[in-house]
Amino acid sequence: MPTSTPTNFAQNAQEQTLKSIRQSQQTVIEAVRTWATAVEKTVPETPALPALPFTDELPTPKEIVKTSFEFAEQLLQTQREFAEGLVAATASVFEPATPAPKSTSKA
Repeated sequence: MPTSTPTNFAQNAQEQTLKSIRQSQQTVIEAVRTWATAVEKTVPETPALPALPFTDELPTPKEIVKTSFEFAEQLLQTQREFAEGLVAATASVFEPATPAPKSTSKA
């Protein structure tokens, strides 16, 4: 039987939080999908508008999401490396020193 430690407690809390967030997000996606399907049936056909200059060069919403999250992932990785560097730089302060081995020779 695993012992309950602060680390285990934090991990469990994080897992439960992520599970709740995912469930909430899925509920919202389904609601928006249902709404979009209903609206699609009621919106009249709109006539084609003339293309504006450079509109064909604009990113799609899918591309915007992709590039935004790629940047966020890179930023998070950079922050992680920075935090790990700080921990490594202060390791000698926070980690206990290893005792020197005892000498077994007699003088």
